[in-house]
Amino acid sequence: MKIKVGIVEDEKNYSNTLKKVIDNEADMLCVTQFFSGSEALRNMDDYFIDVCLMDIQLPDNSGIELVKKFSSLYPETKFIMCTTFEDEELIYEALKAGACGYLLKDESLKKIISSIRDAASGSAPMSNSIAQKVLKYFQNKQTVVQELNTLTERETEILQLLSDGKLYKEIADVKCISIDTVKKHIGSIYKKLHVANKIEAVNKFNSKN
Repeated sequence: MKIKVGIVEDEKNYSNTLKKVIDNEADMLCVTQFFSGSEALRNMDDYFIDVCLMDIQLPDNSGIELVKKFSSLYPETKFIMCTTFEDEELIYEALKAGACGYLLKDESLKKIISSIRDAASGSAPMSNSIAQKVLKYFQNKQTVVQELNTLTERETEILQLLSDGKLYKEIADVKCISIDTVKKHIGSIYKKLHVANKIEAVNKFNSKN
């Protein structure tokens, strides 16, 4: 049975190149091409798609938001992001939304074809540079979690209040402690998190999610 492939890509030349190469493979078939997010939203239900190649930046929609929606509607479909973007946050958000893979458009067509097969068989295909970024991202996440775990309960509470935008005096009032005590706790927080200011501390605190 052939792998049924869908393409959501606004660059028509690139989409048509993908379709031509896919249809040339004996074990797969491009069953549809969508050139906008709205077209995909209207018509996705008309097709059974095993693997969908999804661009991130469409003229009318975010490919990540489409994957988030479609992955719940079509749990049997595997979504591979196929994009020019290498931003670590976008990669993480795409995988979090339900994408099983992430490829750069400058990958060889041979790599894209093999990735379609990998996705259909349950693997998670990625460009080499993307796989390295994913590994680094989660290693950094783990480091942040370990640092946050060194905070005392009171320090964690104060950092949460800082994250909520509270001023030192407001934190002192909420916790019924002096401003000097608040400053001492915050100094300890900076040291344990290896940061130099409130913004860096709050960013680390929020990045754990």
